[in-house]
Amino acid sequence: MKTVLIVVGSARLNRIGSQVAQWVLNNITASAAVDLELVELADWHLPLSDEPGIPSAGEYVHEHTRAWSRKVAAAEGFIFVTPQYNWGYPASLKNALDHLFKEWNGKPVAIVSYGYRGGGKAAAQLRQVCEALRMHPVAAMPAITFTSEMLAADGRLRDPATDFAPFAAEIERVAAELEAFLQKREEPIAQA
Repeated sequence: MKTVLIVVGSARLNRIGSQVAQWVLNNITASAAVDLELVELADWHLPLSDEPGIPSAGEYVHEHTRAWSRKVAAAEGFIFVTPQYNWGYPASLKNALDHLFKEWNGKPVAIVSYGYRGGGKAAAQLRQVCEALRMHPVAAMPAITFTSEMLAADGRLRDPATDFAPFAAEIERVAAELEAFLQKREEPIAQA
């Protein structure tokens, strides 16, 4: 069974990323051959730049990095769900990406951004980093826009299923593009 990780890029205490990621998961009609798993970066202890070697060497001295390496290496693809903070994506996501190198290589990735302005600038920056990690970003990059009226007094989303309904088709497109890439990787190479 192929695993696609839906990674919540924000680690802020009052983040809505978990709600957005759950909405993404609920709106993907993945094939039976794909297992979708939510991953909260806030649950991973990844101190900033604490490995003595460079990630491309793949020699990790800390167990938290080795555990992260195993998690990422076991996945076949990724969906990064990221907010846009000051026109960029969160440091927690950049740090998680920079902890590794080879584990990301050759794998498809989709970027779903969200924010008051949708998050297109954050997604564009993240796409460049994914390409540097030799990942394969899919074309679809939904930028989910929300308003303050969609938030409850505690800062949580009131009703993502209703409020984000206009973005459901884009999420389906993300799923289709990821699945197409994964199927293409499985096809045998024709011999001449």
